[in-house]
Amino acid sequence: CCRKDPRRHDDRASLPKNAGWVTNLGGFNFHYDYGGGLVDAADAVALARKYRPRTFSEVSTQEHVSKTLRSAVASGRVGHAYLFCGPRGVGKTTLARVLAMALNCPHRGEDGEPCGSCQSCERIWGGQTALDVIEIDAASNRGVEDARDLRERAMYAPSEADRHKVYIVDEAHMLTREAWNALLKILEEPP
Repeated sequence: CCRKDPRRHDDRASLPKNAGWVTNLGGFNFHYDYGGGLVDAADAVALARKYRPRTFSEVSTQEHVSKTLRSAVASGRVGHAYLFCGPRGVGKTTLARVLAMALNCPHRGEDGEPCGSCQSCERIWGGQTALDVIEIDAASNRGVEDARDLRERAMYAPSEADRHKVYIVDEAHMLTREAWNALLKILEEPP
């Protein structure tokens, strides 16, 4: 009548060897990997994040966009603002990060591809503190004060002469009307 829940640790004997489940041991969440060993759940990474493209050439299904951006970087004719739109999961944020990496990579190839392995690329890709690339979640920072703060920070020059200041505003559709109006000024008249 009832199936056992594979996520409960007391049902281990009834599961096949390659099944996965989550359990709590000593206050730490663990899950069984398909290899059969215990893995810390904090180390588990979604497949979409693990295999996310890191260069323009690795982007699939959006080749026309990545080719356009790569040629703009290679020729030095990059626009002051780009709007990436589309349904969930098509690679909007990924392409924005790759573009930021390409613009700020000191070892960028002649074709406009970022190296993906220098300190600048690693910081941008990992979402760590990068002085010239700021990623903002507009779902959390959606008010007019957040937009004004962003506008004030945009007035500062990049940290080095050969770098670009990049702002990635993720989930921009969540901004309030007042925040949109505050951001419109900087989009129309870039510093």
